Amino acid sequence: MSRDLLAEAPRARFIVNPVSLIVVCAVGLTILGLTVLFSASASFKQGPYYYLSKQLMGVVLAAVLCFVTSRLNLDYVRRYAWWIGGVFLLLLALVLVPHVGVWRGGARRWLGFGPMLLQVSEFAKLGLVFCLAHYLALNQTRIGEFKRGFLFPLLIIGSFALLVQREPDFGTAALMIAVGLVLLFLTGAKWRYILPTVASVVVMFGLAVALNPNRLRRITAFLDVEGNKQGGTYQLYQSLAAFASGGLNGVGLGQGRQQLNYLPEAQTDMIGAVLGEELGLWFTLGVVATYAVMFIAGLIHLRRAPNLFQFLLVTGCILLICLQAIINLGVVTGMFPTKGMSLPFISAGLSNLLLMGLLLGILLNTQRTWGRAALGGRGRSMQEVLA
Repeated sequence: MSRDLLAEAPRARFIVNPVSLIVVCAVGLTILGLTVLFSASASFKQGPYYYLSKQLMGVVLAAVLCFVTSRLNLDYVRRYAWWIGGVFLLLLALVLVPHVGVWRGGARRWLGFGPMLLQVSEFAKLGLVFCLAHYLALNQTRIGEFKRGFLFPLLIIGSFALLVQREPDFGTAALMIAVGLVLLFLTGAKWRYILPTVASVVVMFGLAVALNPNRLRRITAFLDVEGNKQGGTYQLYQSLAAFASGGLNGVGLGQGRQQLNYLPEAQTDMIGAVLGEELGLWFTLGVVATYAVMFIAGLIHLRRAPNLFQFLLVTGCILLICLQAIINLGVVTGMFPTKGMSLPFISAGLSNLLLMGLLLGILLNTQRTWGRAALGGRGRSMQEVLA
């Protein structure tokens, strides 16, 4: 069934190149993020330009990374896939070492490089996708086997996710597992292996929550937001209040009140609430539609993939953008329990911006190289790539 997932889509010629459309959407979201970030930080004690200047620096660095990545030879870089994965696993382990990893907000997720703090798990997400795509492409004919086709790739996913969970960062660990299992499914892994794995992961996450009093309080508080608005759901309650205040059309840029020392992390995890209050429901739905356009354009681009490795790599990049957006927007609207995760291209944060630059760079790289490959023939259907 997974081999026919995109094969039945009608063949058509598109006026706008799908990757170009993704880049346009990303640039638009980045400009929006800079604008809303300036508004959200107007009342901060560091001054309204503090986060804006840092974000602008991050945008420049991400653009440089994007350009460099777009010019790489992905097949050459693939030769070092296991080294890349090993380095990221080592960095994830170093984060957990006291006095090496930086402790902040009840978690140890960062490594300090001079004045900069980098969240290693952000880059490790791409490292996981790269290693998994390499392994699955190498073992394409053995995906139906339990050991080589499912157990070994599951160990790769589990190694990354377990280290991230220990930080602790349940949201990023869950995202890694979700992306990894989707890649396994698309490659042709059997349902009788995937479904029990999903059930086991849900049980393990449930036990991890149930056995930790703080996490359990957060979940039980989430079930009664109004009753816990002064405690465990204060941030979520203020986020929902921001959306309610904004209504359909918003109160106007710079006129929002929730970021005035009411809404914690207004510049990062909760910037979607600032967006909803100041620009309103219709504009927020436009942002959601923009992520949907990026996802659909990514699917269209995948039809030109020359081989399984690059197909899975690009699929992973698209999922890392769109699933993260879904989680963040789900949190700020109260659909999911509160979890710190950036809104791609919009939230403040150097690490996520740099990751987005890398992901866009890979997409631009494949636009260039797949386009050249297509000149030599009609291109390959998704059935041929996944076969």
